[in-house]
Order: sequence, then C-alpha cells, then structure tokens
Amino acid sequence: MELLFAMAPQGGEGGGQLMSTLIMFGAIFAIFYFMIIRPQQRRAKERTKLLSNLEKGDKVVTSGGIHGVIAGIDEKTVLLQISENTKIKIDRSGIGTALSKESK
Repeated sequence: MELLFAMAPQGGEGGGQLMSTLIMFGAIFAIFYFMIIRPQQRRAKERTKLLSNLEKGDKVVTSGGIHGVIAGIDEKTVLLQISENTKIKIDRSGIGTALSKESK
C-alpha cells in the first residue's frame, strides 16, 4: 500500500512542470531556428540569386568541379564552354559557384 502512495503525483507541482516543459520546448525551437533553419534559408536565397544573375561570359564551376565559361543560357539550362571546341549543356542547378569575369 505504501508503494502506491509513493508513485502518486504530488498535488500542485503539475502546473510548474508543464510551464517549464513548454519553456524548454520553446528554447529548443528557438535554437533550431537560429542555428539551422535561418542560415539554410539565407543560403537558399543567395543560391537563387546567383543562378538568376548568370550571364553569358561568366566563369563558373559546376557542382561536379568542371570549370568553364557560359557560352549560352536558357531558362533551365546553360551551355558551358570548357575548352576551345568543347561545349556541354547542363542544368542551371548544376552550377556550384560563379567566378568573376576577370579571373581564370
């Protein structure tokens, strides 16, 4: 009989535990938002801006590591010149980074 009384919840403490649990969940969500979600949204926005600002003549590096110069550009694809007589057609999403026009 004593065991049942020891396991029963104490009156008056439930409200405080609920409030501290809610505060902890809020703090965890805030940490996730500022450490993971917000920087990821910022990177996605910068990538979208990079892909929309591509122009003919820009030097780029693909996500596979191929360096080239944009020879032509369509809505979803890019014609990339990687040597004198070699051009390849890739998706815009395949562009990893854009280099300045002056650098090689």
